[in-house]
Amino acid sequence: MVKEEIRLRSVILHILDSTQGEPVLSDDCLEFGSELSEFIKEHIAKIFAGDDSKKCEFHKNESEVYQILNEYDDERFVEISKELARNLYSIMNANIDIPSADLFVVRFVSDSLEYLALLKMNYKTMYTHRSVPTENMIRNEVFSYKELLPTEGQRLQEACVIRLNDLAVWLIEKKAEINGKKEDYFSELYLKCKTKLSDKKKLQIVQKAIESVNNEAFDEGDRYEPNMKAKAVICEQLNKNGGFVVEELGDLVFKDREDLRTAYQDKMEKYNLVKEDVLPQSESTTKRFQRQCLVTDTGIEIKIPMDQYENDNVVFETNQDGSISLHIKNIGNINAKF
Repeated sequence: MVKEEIRLRSVILHILDSTQGEPVLSDDCLEFGSELSEFIKEHIAKIFAGDDSKKCEFHKNESEVYQILNEYDDERFVEISKELARNLYSIMNANIDIPSADLFVVRFVSDSLEYLALLKMNYKTMYTHRSVPTENMIRNEVFSYKELLPTEGQRLQEACVIRLNDLAVWLIEKKAEINGKKEDYFSELYLKCKTKLSDKKKLQIVQKAIESVNNEAFDEGDRYEPNMKAKAVICEQLNKNGGFVVEELGDLVFKDREDLRTAYQDKMEKYNLVKEDVLPQSESTTKRFQRQCLVTDTGIEIKIPMDQYENDNVVFETNQDGSISLHIKNIGNINAKF
């Protein structure tokens, strides 16, 4: 979903400051002009744009949010938004580590389908100045604002979009400390939904599984080559196809070693990821696969662009004494950077 496809219908703002003891709930919708509209649409679009986004399914019998939205009616939008805000505030009030926030509840349309967005705008502390006149002079002071909202360019920490025709959920969230343990409170305590792993998390699991298989199969001095080849395969799949199927990637990475391919599949089965697609969208997620990064035991760090590695302009040789020599070919010139 992109910002240009979003058409706002109703927007209401509720103040959920847990230091105040009770929420301040609005009785009427906001009048939104172009600036506020762009601000809200930008944050809605970011829920779908990042690789941290997760798709979820409600635990229907347990979720108060599901029960509220299962009987959604546009004519009750204000009251429904209040119920949603009260439920979230009760969780925040019982857990002091959950940050205070303003909650935007937004009804919007995209591609002829109706959605509801819950945008939790956590407060930020910022500093500014003020001039204090005294009897004979002016004194400039610095003081803090604690109720500033995130900017349009920032990504929210907790927010979700719910498609109203089938109550499918997309969300982003950050863990908070609940009873001494970090938990995904937004999905587990508030929405009460079952989340699927984000593309970013799935990619991290795949990478760690491949490294683990290679670490178990090869001696320490021999692991760099299979790990580099695996990274090149992932880079190729991301560039050509925008991603990969977890099982098919194992076939490509371990094509000459059935035992390693089986070990990789076993690790993926533990996460129930064998048949999953991994389709990252964000450049920040995929850019690590654009170069090979090596660190020698002598402390030398080497970064090799993937195209140079794949064009055989970087050659590794194992010497008779077991040490490794690295040859870099076809260098036009060298610059030293400070």
